Amino acid sequence: MSSFRSAPGHPREHWGSSLGFVLAAAGSAVGLGNLWGFAYRASQGGGGAFVLLYVLIVLLVCLPVLVAEMVLGRSTGHAPLLAPITAGGRRWAPLGWLYMAAAMGILAYYAVLMGWTGRSLLHALTAGLPADMAAAEAYFTAISSGGDAVLGHLISLAITGLVVAAGIRAGIERLSRWGMPLLFLLLLGLLVWALTLPGAAEGYRTFLLRWDPGKLTDPTTIRNAFTQAFFSIGTGIGAILAYAAYLDRRSPIPREAACVVGMDTAVGLMAGCVTFPVVASFGLGDVVSGSTVGTLFIALPTGLASLGASGRVVAVLFFCLAYIAAITSSVSLLEVPTSSLIDRLGWSRRRTVWLLVVLIALLGLPAALDVAVLERMDAVFGGVVLISGGLAMALLLGWGAPSRFLADLHQGGSPPALALPLLWALRWLSPPAITAGLVVSVLDLVRSWSG
Repeated sequence: MSSFRSAPGHPREHWGSSLGFVLAAAGSAVGLGNLWGFAYRASQGGGGAFVLLYVLIVLLVCLPVLVAEMVLGRSTGHAPLLAPITAGGRRWAPLGWLYMAAAMGILAYYAVLMGWTGRSLLHALTAGLPADMAAAEAYFTAISSGGDAVLGHLISLAITGLVVAAGIRAGIERLSRWGMPLLFLLLLGLLVWALTLPGAAEGYRTFLLRWDPGKLTDPTTIRNAFTQAFFSIGTGIGAILAYAAYLDRRSPIPREAACVVGMDTAVGLMAGCVTFPVVASFGLGDVVSGSTVGTLFIALPTGLASLGASGRVVAVLFFCLAYIAAITSSVSLLEVPTSSLIDRLGWSRRRTVWLLVVLIALLGLPAALDVAVLERMDAVFGGVVLISGGLAMALLLGWGAPSRFLADLHQGGSPPALALPLLWALRWLSPPAITAGLVVSVLDLVRSWSG
């Protein structure tokens, strides 16, 4: 195990195994965005055209940046606030603050979504499902505003804080070791069930496999593909960077990054293959394509209600799956500012965690009280800020410190035949592609807000 520089009196933790890191990193990537975001953006972005753009962006743009983020964390041994300075000098200090802002901004509204998910799980367990669309919309209105939404927000942050306060091995790695296998098991079971629905083939044909080449150049489709890829994989937030600071020097970073990307993409596609048959079978297409939250909290419960007891069981399993996905992502978001303040100020982990939980709880109150505020926070922090962080990472390791990138991969056992193409992609593919996606995202966002 390599030695890392850390705050006095607070020795650097490390993962119990390579598998623990991969599962935790995959848990960071796999979140609610895979479950509700993928279905919403695929239906809005032309089905197959969106999926093609998404896969291309993930492989050609996000994967090299993900490798770079892992390299930066491992090679510096520092948290997101200080790692850019260590690698590139003081002029890169704003990048550390950008990661802090992205992680805290996303967690502030993500905890609200977690609250909705947990409340929906409890409601499916204790009270059943809404009888029709009107009842579903009324229920969602009730849980997404006022005291219920605030309480769910606070409880979700408290649970997240408990996991992160326990530490890397005892908290985050332990959660990931049981949470990720359970998530895949639940998702696989739901996928098999969805194949038996009468509208399965129609759902795949109408939403997922619909091909419209014009959508490949549509600004909204491009924005959705970039947002989904970056939000889903988690590049540009600093979470993977924070996790990688606890890595062994001998860990094969490219292979681990490929595992994370593969698992995350598989979950998104599998979740789509669960959602679209339900949408087609129960005629819920307008709800899915019209709202980012319509899929998860309105369309699915309404469709499943018509199946009686079996639908209720499926709903419980689905919301259980969704909450596991949410908590594995939320702990990675909280780890970004937690590890950064420990690294910079030498505070204890528990003190740092609970101070941040209070601060983020306050930041998230507007989103808990108003869905419109939540959606705007998602567009800014989960879109523009996140993509900007990915661009800065590509520039830092691709152009600012390429020797660090190559040296760390060499030390980890990656051959030049792999490291050099990754550096080439990080230099010549990722920056222009991310810049184009960022420009399109900003312009489309301005147009949608002004319209």
